[in-house]
Amino acid sequence: MRRYIFSFMCALLLLTLNSVAGAQTRSFTSQAVDYTLELPNATWRAVSRPDSVHQHTEFVYGDRADGLLRVRKEVVDANTALSALARRDQDMKLRFLPGYVEGKQESFAGRLPAITTSYEYTAGGKPMSGRVYYLQTDNRTIYALHFTGARDKLNRIRNQTDSIVRSFQLK
Repeated sequence: MRRYIFSFMCALLLLTLNSVAGAQTRSFTSQAVDYTLELPNATWRAVSRPDSVHQHTEFVYGDRADGLLRVRKEVVDANTALSALARRDQDMKLRFLPGYVEGKQESFAGRLPAITTSYEYTAGGKPMSGRVYYLQTDNRTIYALHFTGARDKLNRIRNQTDSIVRSFQLK
């Protein structure tokens, strides 16, 4: 009987440790930014990249080539559509990447009105992909959460990128 109780207690302990280890989300906030977000696991880390004018924070998944998130705030004309900003970014920035292939634009369900655009390109001869989430916080402010990484790796962590975007909120 004692052996069964001991086995049961060990199983219960392992189950508890497993559930705690699986729930290791970490909040990110900083005085330099006006948002917060949740990083889904310890593989994601914030990396500060200050320059002479701004304090930029990027988020890296292991290695920059595996996954990189940059957050950008855009102040736009009143009632600018998310799709219009996405099209402007594609025309002015993304289409100049080597091997650029435009992907599709989709709506995204989250706390804020949002769309996503995806694309592929090459960097150093390696297939890469990008996914940009455009979040509308008011009629003049849109946040772009821009993920890039190796094509196969970025596709594998899609559930994590979606989770980060859904956790995004203003302070």
